Amino acid sequence: MAKKKHRGSSKIKYEHNMIHGLRRLLEEIEPWPEIGSIIPGEIRRSSSFGGLKLTIQYPTGSGLKCLAKGSGAVQEVFIVSPSPAALAERLKAFLGAG
Repeated sequence: MAKKKHRGSSKIKYEHNMIHGLRRLLEEIEPWPEIGSIIPGEIRRSSSFGGLKLTIQYPTGSGLKCLAKGSGAVQEVFIVSPSPAALAERLKAFLGAG
């Protein structure tokens, strides 16, 4: 069966699976007006251990590139935004709080 790639009314593109806990985190930030769409990449193995951690890597031409790390896995997450600087500040505050 083919994977469903369409977003429907969601800003999150469900083309790939997500590492444990990432879907819930992305669904929390999805309604933010600073976010146009969220595109998770492929999951890769890593030597990271522990719970989910999302970090901002760098701004891109259309938003932010983030990295989600979980137990034994890493996944790129691209967030499209009309105001990447405002999104970065809000995301830093959100992730710092918890």
